[in-house]
Amino acid sequence: MSRLSPVNQARWTRFRHNRRGYWSLWIFSVLFVLCLGAELLANEKPLLVHYQDRWYFPLVVDYTETDFGGPLATAADYQDPWLKSRLTHDGWAIWAPVRFADSTINYASTRPFPSPPSSQNWLGTDANGGDVLARILYGARISLLFGLMLTLISSAIGIVAGAAQGYYGGRIDLWGQRFIEVWSGMPTLFLIILLSSVIQPGFWWLLAITVLFGWMQLVGVVRAEFLRTRNFDYIRAAQALGVSDRHIMLRHMLPNAMVATLTYLPFILGGSITTLTSLDFLGFGLPLGSPSLGELLLQGKNNLQAPWLGITAFFSLAILLSLLIFIGEAVRDAFDPSKVH
Repeated sequence: MSRLSPVNQARWTRFRHNRRGYWSLWIFSVLFVLCLGAELLANEKPLLVHYQDRWYFPLVVDYTETDFGGPLATAADYQDPWLKSRLTHDGWAIWAPVRFADSTINYASTRPFPSPPSSQNWLGTDANGGDVLARILYGARISLLFGLMLTLISSAIGIVAGAAQGYYGGRIDLWGQRFIEVWSGMPTLFLIILLSSVIQPGFWWLLAITVLFGWMQLVGVVRAEFLRTRNFDYIRAAQALGVSDRHIMLRHMLPNAMVATLTYLPFILGGSITTLTSLDFLGFGLPLGSPSLGELLLQGKNNLQAPWLGITAFFSLAILLSLLIFIGEAVRDAFDPSKVH
């Protein structure tokens, strides 16, 4: 912490004093890292195989049955009892804690789908026979990456637009505000539904369309800060000395605007995750079969006789969004100098 300026050290101290937000940041970071390594936690393939004095890496290399003494040159099915017995008899394997990937169907289940939690499927299976825990891990990763990318891209666009409006004012500000008023009134969900009937929805397509209609959240905050500071004496002095507008905006005005902007980012991230979940729940999100928290919520609604589906999806979303809200509150307190602990 010695490299931080005295102001940032005070902010970090205020952030740490908010114990709820501080521990929420640690928990969220751990969950995010675990989701990024979902293949290491939930996978139908072994992580490492030692068979007949040879090493195999099924996680990164696709092997065939002939590599393990089988008669067919087809992809090795590591859930096949025959192949499992071969690996046990002539070698050994290291498996992920959950032996199912997001698209794996548990054909060995003795109960109809969706099946309740068991020693084999810790959180049960969904209506298609997929392991709920595995789909939660992979679905949470997609939701978090989608939310982070949407937050960063839309925030960057909003900051640029708000800075231009606030710094230059006049017609740029006037026409910019009128455009934002019209653009923010567009029925985003309705347009996505219409476009989904023409274009096959996917991760990047959803990201592009949500950025197109969701970049305005920070415009007002940044615009107000630039309008406030553009008439300060040091700004006018820099202009009189011939300093470029770009340099003034980046070096002298943007840092002041970023204080207010950073407090909004955790809340924007939470809203981005909710957006993707809502689209998946309505059937206009990721392609059919993709692991998704919204799709699991939909399965819970359609299978009321399997309450573990809805309960698992609800608590997964509730935990993620609660952590982000607590982090946002702590960041807001950290940048508020009136908060003295």
